[in-house]
Parts: sequence; structure tokens; C-alpha cells
Amino acid sequence: MKNFLVKTIANAGALAVAVWLLDKITLTGDSTGREIGTLLLVALIFGVVNFLVKPVVKLLSLPLLILTLGLFTLVVNALMLLLTSWLADQLDLSFHVEGFWTAVLGGLIISVVSWALNVVLPDGD
Repeated sequence: MKNFLVKTIANAGALAVAVWLLDKITLTGDSTGREIGTLLLVALIFGVVNFLVKPVVKLLSLPLLILTLGLFTLVVNALMLLLTSWLADQLDLSFHVEGFWTAVLGGLIISVVSWALNVVLPDGD
């Protein structure tokens, strides 16, 4: 449970960095507390999407992953971010990613920052 909480906080931090760096990834709220709550909920959705959907998409796109020597992973990450944005919209959360190329860059930023935070944050095992 602690490991799940640490990964969710790392995802929230990575999403916050992407929102801060990219104008076309938006997170709005009435107050700072509401924005943090929304960010944590979106990080939770992002984690669930990465846990349930991403392995299936990677398996189905395995030939493209091999052909591009893994670079197709950027596209898969972008699709997971766009799916998270769509789900957040369906749940009435104020998180939106505008466009595929923004999602590619956002996915790259989130991957790098999340990796760095997972290195720094303690592991719950």
C-alpha cells in the first residue's frame, strides 16, 4: 500500500511539472487545495490506466515497438495521457490535454520526472 501511495505521489508531481511546463496541458481549480486534490485524482486515474490499459496496448503494438527499437513507447505514453484526459473529463475533473503532440511531449516529461521522483522517494517494499 505504501508503494502505491509513493507511486501516486510521484505521478502527481510529474503531472504537475507537465502542467507547469506545457501551456496546452491545463489543470484548473477554485483554490490551491482543489487543484492539489484534482491533481491527486488525475494521478490516481493515470496510475490505473498505466496499470490496466498500457500492458495490453504494448502487447498489441509489440511489432511496432520492435521495429522502432522502442521509440513507439512515446506514442503509447501519449495515448495513455490522452485517455487519462478523456477519463478526467468524464469524471468532471478539470484536467485537459490538448492535442496529440502535446500529449507526446507531456508523456515524455511525465516519464522522466516520474522516474527521477521514484529514484528519490523511498520504496515501500
